[in-house]
Amino acid sequence: WVQQGRGGTTEPPKWKVENGYIEIVPKTGRLVTKEKFGDCQLHIEWMVPKEAEGTGQDRGNSGVELMGRYEIQVLESHTNLTYADGGAGSIYGVWPPLVNPARPQGEWNVYDIYFEAPRFEGGTVVKPATVTLFFNGVLVQDHRSYLGTTVWRNVGKYTPHAAEEPLSLQDHNQPVRFRNIWIRRISRGEGS
Repeated sequence: WVQQGRGGTTEPPKWKVENGYIEIVPKTGRLVTKEKFGDCQLHIEWMVPKEAEGTGQDRGNSGVELMGRYEIQVLESHTNLTYADGGAGSIYGVWPPLVNPARPQGEWNVYDIYFEAPRFEGGTVVKPATVTLFFNGVLVQDHRSYLGTTVWRNVGKYTPHAAEEPLSLQDHNQPVRFRNIWIRRISRGEGS
């Protein structure tokens, strides 16, 4: 991992590492893998600390950013209300989760993600990025398509990019913990 600062520069990570987890140090930047991935299977566990405060998007806000651009929202969503496509398990700003299986603040949540990267021919997307997400063992996104890069309060658009890009964990200025992160490439046959 490296830390990506606000200006896009990379440096050694500043997030806390203790007791088997990493925790966001607010306003230090996102964590980005040195290795790049396209089609993949990802397991990641996350928790909003018990002492975290705030409401709506201001409590435990982070995100798992596949290819650094296709976000699955992380947020305290057990008792914390927000807009439908902004809660935990949502494809942020596009698709709400099918159900809300979030655990209480201070307990670990689990994402098991199967991601298929978009395919481009020239400057045109010929197959959108898709994701299947199991949230605490419950299917909440079933082969859903992204409309493009995740953006706030706008409809995402596709811009051609490499077949593999880094995975990133978003720093949204709030403490969130992550542990037991593993990722593996999935190779698909042509025409699938």
